[in-house]
Amino acid sequence: MRAPDWLTARPVAHRGLHDDARGIVENMPGAALAAIAGNFGIELDVQVTADGEAMVHHDDELGRLTEGSGALRTKTAAELRQVVFKKTSERMMSLADLCALVAGRVPLVIEVKSHFDGDRRLVRRMADVLSSYEGPVASMSFDPDQVVALRELIPARPRGIVAERTYTAVDWPDATPEQRTTMTYLLHAFRTRPHFFAYYVNELPAVAPWIARNIFQCPLLTWTVRTPEQRARAAKYADQMIFEGFRPDL
Repeated sequence: MRAPDWLTARPVAHRGLHDDARGIVENMPGAALAAIAGNFGIELDVQVTADGEAMVHHDDELGRLTEGSGALRTKTAAELRQVVFKKTSERMMSLADLCALVAGRVPLVIEVKSHFDGDRRLVRRMADVLSSYEGPVASMSFDPDQVVALRELIPARPRGIVAERTYTAVDWPDATPEQRTTMTYLLHAFRTRPHFFAYYVNELPAVAPWIARNIFQCPLLTWTVRTPEQRARAAKYADQMIFEGFRPDL
């Protein structure tokens, strides 16, 4: 399967079209609705809960955007739905909630969060939710094992690798040295068989994404575009941008 044209047809709003100044918080219903209104794709993050639900949230731990503390994977979905956010009255969504809200109106690009421990519960729950969803969806992860899980459990949906040039033990404490080496050189590609790549904009151009894009004909997304310089870099070296902090013209 080749990556569908819709994946790169329009800019993708990073964690939705959020805007703290307007009380629109990342990965929340308002950010999704704002992206839909602008006709942008939605990039979002999913985390697994203690009871195996897929919740839409970027951080592994509560606290940056919310009241309270603790790791999401130690809490149930019901507990996370009750978490109070600092800058919005909205509550955390499950992936199923988001799919019902978006209803196929714009593409979804789901980043599968991972602790590099081989836990497949999150992808299994994604497979359950997406089996009845008719809208355009692609999934991706930094973790090659999660992309293999996407390949095996959701084979009919496009899957991708999120990547950057270096992976240090400080920034990637959950990954083993072997995993970090595999990620650095994309040594997993024949195992993961990605349909697209999403690469860090400040590290373009780079050999690995150039090979993926020009030799293997995989579309290249780039993240996270915030400045005019990054936007120019994205236009030169990638097929589409994942952006935040401004509203691109379509």
